Amino acid sequence: MTAARVVVSADHEAASREAAEEFVRHVGPPSRQKVVRVVLSGGKTPTRLFQLLTEPYWRDRVDWRRVRFFWSDERPVPPTHPESNFRLAWELLLGPLGLGDEHVCRMRGEANDLDAAAREYEDAIAREFGIVAGITVPQFDLVLLGLGADGHTASLFPHTAALAETKRWVVANVIPQLGVTRLTLTYPVLNAARCVVFLATGEDKAAAVARVFDPYTRVDDAPARGVCPVSGELVWFLDRAAASQLSR
Repeated sequence: MTAARVVVSADHEAASREAAEEFVRHVGPPSRQKVVRVVLSGGKTPTRLFQLLTEPYWRDRVDWRRVRFFWSDERPVPPTHPESNFRLAWELLLGPLGLGDEHVCRMRGEANDLDAAAREYEDAIAREFGIVAGITVPQFDLVLLGLGADGHTASLFPHTAALAETKRWVVANVIPQLGVTRLTLTYPVLNAARCVVFLATGEDKAAAVARVFDPYTRVDDAPARGVCPVSGELVWFLDRAAASQLSR
């Protein structure tokens, strides 16, 4: 896999703080005129990270007017549903920061036709970047991702069709092991990012982290291993529990 910078912290709080610093490093410094495009992850792991970014120490180091938010994946639920990735970010980050709809490009997980919703999201990304879908791949400034205990990231689950996608940026991925279909970004767009940050904490993630970093692991068995930015940075923020099965 692409050489990664790995930062191991004492616990979840410390790892989240390191991730917040990384966020500010990539999103804060550019010129005032530059729009910064960020992809947010779902799940529960980024909860503390989102909260930290609203605290004055981090909040005041970012010109939030320049930031546009996208999502790595979404569950097949409306944006008000407790399991919605959008809802988590809205309640803990975007809402407290007072950001309006012009800063948000969410996936329509509630759509009856998720394949159509995936293509709509591709079109929305293309408009935001001023490019043509299917020709030029968008380059997000920062992509935040989590890691499942089964090695999945975004909604790229083991042995699912989306892992083989080479052209589409967004797909409706059928996940037989969960009995659902979810919207997800694909490897082509994730690997075009300027920086990809993984945040994984807890003992229940230790085996998955070890598999991802094992050179003999197949991407089908641990999809997070397939996230290898072509020219950007790859950073993993772990706590000691999640890193406990890594060799030196």
